[in-house]
Amino acid sequence: MKVLLSFLLFLTISHWSTAQVRQLSPGQSPGNGTIADFDWLVGYWSGTGLGGDCEEIWAPAVDGHMIGTFRFWENGKLVFSEFMNLVEDGESVTMKLKHFGSDLLGWEEKEEWTTFELIELGVNKAYLNGMTIERKGDQLIFQVNISEGGEPMVETFTYSKKTL
Repeated sequence: MKVLLSFLLFLTISHWSTAQVRQLSPGQSPGNGTIADFDWLVGYWSGTGLGGDCEEIWAPAVDGHMIGTFRFWENGKLVFSEFMNLVEDGESVTMKLKHFGSDLLGWEEKEEWTTFELIELGVNKAYLNGMTIERKGDQLIFQVNISEGGEPMVETFTYSKKTL
């Protein structure tokens, strides 16, 4: 039950600001960027988060899209996965993702995505609305705003670069 609750909470992106993770202010326009600004993300990444094991694979960009997959397992059992799409959106970039249970049933409605709009880019770092991604050498760190029992918190996913 605790694991299921954690995953459902992952869907709830709250509207608060912390030092590690930024939020767009009401009426604030997304930051400028292109998919090429995210080329440091490409690769196979494996690590931990949500109290279990997880991995992400990011493919090189094609036609303004950078596709990634995520999967989370606990005690050797797949719990959920995600399909992610970093997409150019005018002069900005938005991450759109969908969650799937181990039975491949989608968590979002057919026409809905969980989205993270770009706020600001740094060197090997991206601040998205509710998420920060940073690469430090062969380490990749995702920090995501979530809410547990109505209390805001930041969940950290820490990955190391691996070969397939």
